[in-house]
Parts: sequence; structure tokens; C-alpha cells
Amino acid sequence: MEIYTIKDVSFTFPEKEQDTLSHISLSIKSGEFVTICGKSGCGKSTLLRQLKTILTPHGKRTGEIYYGGQPIEGLDQRTQASEIGFVLQNPDNQIVTDKVWHELAFGLESLGYEQSTIRLRVAEMASFFGIQTWFHKNVSELSGGQKQLLNLASIMAMHPSVLILDEPTSQLDPIAAADFLETVKKINRDLGTTIIMTEHRLEDILPISDRLIVMDAGVIIADDLPHKVGQILSEMNHPMFCSMPSPMQIYAGVDNDLACPVTVKEGRQWLNAFLCDNKPAEMVDTKETIGISSRTVITFKDVWFKYEKNSPDIIKDLSFEVKEGQFYCIVGGNGTGKTSTLSLISGILQPYRGKVLIGGKNTAQMNAKELFTNNLGILPQSPQTLFVKKTVEQDLYEMLSDKPLTKEEKAVKIDAIVKFAELEDLLAMHPYDLSGGEQQRAALAKVLLLEPRILLLDEPTKGLDGFFKEKLALFLKKLNADGVTIVMVSHDIEFCAKYAEVCAMFFDGSIITSNTTQQFFAGNSFYTTSANRMVRHVWPNAVKVEDVIERCQTSR
Repeated sequence: MEIYTIKDVSFTFPEKEQDTLSHISLSIKSGEFVTICGKSGCGKSTLLRQLKTILTPHGKRTGEIYYGGQPIEGLDQRTQASEIGFVLQNPDNQIVTDKVWHELAFGLESLGYEQSTIRLRVAEMASFFGIQTWFHKNVSELSGGQKQLLNLASIMAMHPSVLILDEPTSQLDPIAAADFLETVKKINRDLGTTIIMTEHRLEDILPISDRLIVMDAGVIIADDLPHKVGQILSEMNHPMFCSMPSPMQIYAGVDNDLACPVTVKEGRQWLNAFLCDNKPAEMVDTKETIGISSRTVITFKDVWFKYEKNSPDIIKDLSFEVKEGQFYCIVGGNGTGKTSTLSLISGILQPYRGKVLIGGKNTAQMNAKELFTNNLGILPQSPQTLFVKKTVEQDLYEMLSDKPLTKEEKAVKIDAIVKFAELEDLLAMHPYDLSGGEQQRAALAKVLLLEPRILLLDEPTKGLDGFFKEKLALFLKKLNADGVTIVMVSHDIEFCAKYAEVCAMFFDGSIITSNTTQQFFAGNSFYTTSANRMVRHVWPNAVKVEDVIERCQTSR
């Protein structure tokens, strides 16, 4: 039985000539697990929002959408609320109450269920999702992963037939993301709920997907089993192939006639079969050296910080240094203190004990102008906090308002950053009307216009497709080569492993270990790359996809 049937659907936003969706036709069977991916701005989120009319953006739509054989426009709001669940990208945007138990009950109360039914369903969902240990907590006390799990549980309490998720793991650390996706898999497998999901991080999602749909510029370019879609993208030499799981990329880079692997487990089996006829290349232990200045630009000395006098410490006895021109990445779980550390570097927060030094000067003794004039640039975790104007173009010009530049000089700078961030078609739009990935690119463009000497990035790859990540990385490495110091907080392990010079692990308010990138990731079990987990039994220090492909190609 088909739960959704989409026939020749096109959609155009107001005052736009180009279709955001162009002649989309597909059907989704009841109980299917469908993943949709594509470059930022390709129309993924717009397509999802067509599937629940109360969330559909304003614009012109043609074509037909059927839910359970009925035109979707005929569904009343109660039916949509109870049968079509929707989980948003940002966990905080969906929570409406102050207590966990009340959030679980809110949807059922709104639908008018009697108290006994509400109590039963809330208890059932709390047990199913493992929420009983934080059932009475304030929502403000939860980590990002717990908030997203709460959103999911609150929707599932209404027993929906379809669960739609729009990049739900983009703000979660790798372990929390894996746990969340495992729960989604359990819902699909044990309850038979239809799952329709958009995602950029495909390593964990493809192994549990029945179908993978790839979109580009508002059209569907591939729709098949995940491993077949990978082969299609590889043959097309399409930029989205770099977003495919590492085992698929390694397979495509090595001449072989074996079956294409999707998971790390399948990748290990593929590698073992490949090496049956080929002697593994010798493992060369390369000691990484970091060619940077000996000048220290950021210093933490025994730093302690908490948000309120009687609240627990967020940062605990933190000491570390960042050298000039270094690309320094910080990884770790949600709520461990990574973002607070960036705020301490920027002077937004001040420690109650210890010192934070920028270029040898205490941030407590520096004013905002001294900190930010050609020195610090910050990309916050929420890009919307940077937008203050009605259009993207006005927002970009706002960053240069205090610069002693002519109108022509400002235009040259804006044109260059617009081309880099691929914002040409978005300049007239309100920043809040952009997709998550487009907002991230626009916010990054604003920060880079400052030409900072120290660049602080909080989850810069969130919502970005693999193609633009490569472009961003090349730009960051160029800045790095010019002596710009980069401190990046990220959950994107693959990005950190490929481009960072030094990586540090944050846990319980402090850095517990740091090392050169290869040595750091080669020693971890979960905070490491899929490529390393796939081949560590043969090549323990191989961290990047390129490392593995090179060793496979030289195995004889």
C-alpha cells in the first residue's frame, strides 16, 4: 500500500522565477524507510514540507500529492497532527513546555485525549525511549541529544503512521547521533512506522534505509537501493558522491569486481576478500610534524567557569595553548563545554578563576573593539543570531559598514565572498527564508568579510553538503597558510580528520587528550572515522579515505 503518492509536483517561492521543486514524481510505501539527500538548497526540506500542508511554505504549487489515496489538501489539522509526525532540524525549535513529562503529554492533551490514555502513552514512550531516568527534569537541563530524543518521543506518543525528519542529527555528536538513528530504526522495525528523512551525514543512515533518493536543483536524479545509488553517482562523477559512506568511496577508488559495501562491517569483509589475492601494503609509520609559528596566540591557564553562582562548573581547570597559524579542532559530546570554551576565547564569557590570554593579553582587560577589530571572527552555533537585515545582501554590506572603504571596494569584497559561498541567487532573500545549509553559508560569508586573524568556528559544517565542505576546507586551508589561526568545534569527525592539524577531546569540562590529527583518530574507537574502523585490523594508522585507497592500490 502506498502511503504517499506524489505526481508531477512543482513548487515556486513568491517572486522567484526558478522552481525550487520541478516535476517531482514518486511514491512511498507504508512501512518504508526512505532517505533523501542532496546539496544544500536542492529542495529537500521544501519537499518534506509539502507532505504536511500546515508546514508548507507560502508559494505556488502544481501537481498532486495523495496521502493514503486521498488528496493531502483534504486532511484536517487533527489528522495531520496525529498521523504525520515531523521532527525539525533544531531541537529547541520544537519544544514548547518546561518539563520533560509535560512535553511528552502536550500533543495528546492538545488532541483532547482523556487523562488515563495520556498517562498510559506517556509511560509507554518514556520506557521505549529510555527517558524514565530524566522524566522529571527541566527541559533546559537536557543535552542536544536528549532534546531531540524528547521531540521524537513526544511525536510518537500520538501514534503517527508517518515520521518525517529534517536533518535531525545535524547538531548531535557522533555517539548521540548514532543512538538517535538506532531509535529511529527501532521505530521503523518494531512499529512499522513509515520513515521519510533528509540527512547530510550518511554513514549511519544508509545501512538502515530501504531507499536513497538524491536531489539536485529541485529534481530527483537517483532513486534506488543505497549501494546502487552510490554506483550511479560514481559513474556520473556527481559531487554528491563525496557524501557517500567511506566504504563506498573506498570501493569506487579501487579496481575490483567485488560487491559494493555500505557499512563498516561490509567494508571489512570487502577488504579481507580483496586482500586474499593481494598482499597488504606495508604500513609506514609517518610521524606528523606541524609547520607553524612558535608564537602562542591563545592560552588557557587553569580556567574555571560556571553560568550561575550556585550552578555546576561547565569548564573545569582547563589549560591548553593554540599556536599562530594552527588549525585546532575540538571534538566531544554535547554539553561537555566546547561552545563555552569558544565564548571564553572571544571574551563573551569570563572565567571566575584562571586566565584566558589572546596574544599574551588577558581578555578580561580587552574591550570588544580591541578583540574584534581585525583580530577575532566568530561563527556561532546558530547562524540566525548573526542576521540583522531584511536581505542577505544588506546583511553582508552591514559587516563592512565601519570599514574605511569606498563603495566600489566594498562591492568587490562582497562579490568575491558571494561567489565563494554560492549566494548569487540568494542575495534578495530574507536570511530566515534560507535553508539550514544556506544560512550556514551566509553566516560564514559575513564572518569571513571581517578578515580575522583568529577564526572561531562552532559547527561550521552543520547542514552543509559534502561538495561545499570540500570547498570550505580548501578556503580554510588557504587562510591557514596565510597565518590565520583557526579553532573549530565540530561533531563532523570525517571533516576534522581530513583537514585539522591538531585535535583535542573535550570531556566533563576539560581537554582530556590532544594530538596530531592522525595519531589522535588512530587511537579512538568511536571518535574516529569510518575508514579507520573499517581497516584498523590491517592498517591501524589509516584514518582518511584517501589513505585506505592508496594502500589498497599499492597492495600486490
